[in-house]
Amino acid sequence: MKKPKRASAAKAKKGPKTSAVGSKVALKRPAKRVAKGVAKGVAKHPVKTARRGASAADGAKGAIKATIRDLRSKLKGALRRVAELEAAADTDFLLEIPNRRGFERELARAVAYMKRYRASGALIVLDVDRLKPINDSFGHAAGDEVLKAIATTLTRQIRASDVVGRLGGDEFALLLWNLSETDAKAKAAAFEQAIDELSFVFRGQHVSAGASAGVALLGVQSDAARALEEADAAMYVRKAHRRHEPRIRLVSS
Repeated sequence: MKKPKRASAAKAKKGPKTSAVGSKVALKRPAKRVAKGVAKGVAKHPVKTARRGASAADGAKGAIKATIRDLRSKLKGALRRVAELEAAADTDFLLEIPNRRGFERELARAVAYMKRYRASGALIVLDVDRLKPINDSFGHAAGDEVLKAIATTLTRQIRASDVVGRLGGDEFALLLWNLSETDAKAKAAAFEQAIDELSFVFRGQHVSAGASAGVALLGVQSDAARALEEADAAMYVRKAHRRHEPRIRLVSS
């Protein structure tokens, strides 16, 4: 009676092993069938499969190119905006010429060029004589008109390579290339005369404003900051000489 029990026990033990093997085989078959099906599909339609792959690759490339174009456009716009802001920071908003920051930058570049290539030039600092009485008598709008007229006059009398800027208030500066000391002083005198001859009418009164100019020569030994100091000092000496010759007249029409 004991032998049958042992056989049944052995069968019971073999049962689970057989079912486990069968389940593994069953799991492997669907995967193999799927792989075979895919392989058959590729074998039957190689052109279609290649086209799908190529179209997907083309789509990815197109998206990348579109992104690059968009980024380049944004970068171009950002650089243009930066240039605009830099130009605004270096320009006098009233006279539309370089302000002190812009002029000093141009002067530094010019001095560096002169040192490298042994060029020369002149720096003229020009101060409008007694602009304050015009502002006090007729308002700052009248003073602004005088400054605009002076800026226009100076700009018309310089070359394209020269630079005229506003250092602040009623003080201007001019960077002139390739001038001897004699020519620079003659040019400063011409600027003074041109401004002396300007005439304005405010509230029925004829007004004329003058200017005093100081000169500093530029060359291979020049320093931008030092040149500005020299021209400014020369301008004040010139202004002291002109105080005995008032250049502003208020005459009732």
